[in-house]
Amino acid sequence: MSHPAPYPVRLADEITRQLGQLSDHLSQLPPPQAAQVIARVLDPDNGVLGGITHLVATSSMFAKNQAEQGALPAEVWLALGRASNELGDIGLDLDEHKDTLQRVGTQPGATVAKAPAPAPLVVRRHR
Repeated sequence: MSHPAPYPVRLADEITRQLGQLSDHLSQLPPPQAAQVIARVLDPDNGVLGGITHLVATSSMFAKNQAEQGALPAEVWLALGRASNELGDIGLDLDEHKDTLQRVGTQPGATVAKAPAPAPLVVRRHR
């Protein structure tokens, strides 16, 4: 008889499944609704990206404690710490576009007089 997965493992599996569903829905939404979803996902405080960043940071602290006890190689802790930092930086980069996404998501579609002009896809990144 197999043992069921513990609750946190089932929770991680369910979150992964729901993220897949969200991605499927996102690809089919009208642009204003898609922009609303993306803005919520990218919210650094209450969004999915912020939650994942926090989860990876928590995982890094766990790995640090385990590495100090010799249960995990230090490389695992370092990789998780690096991932946490990179996700934080990505969140900061995307946060500057949150207002634009929210604005697009709240614009009524019927009041647009002309279609928006396409934007070039090659832009210089500024920091």
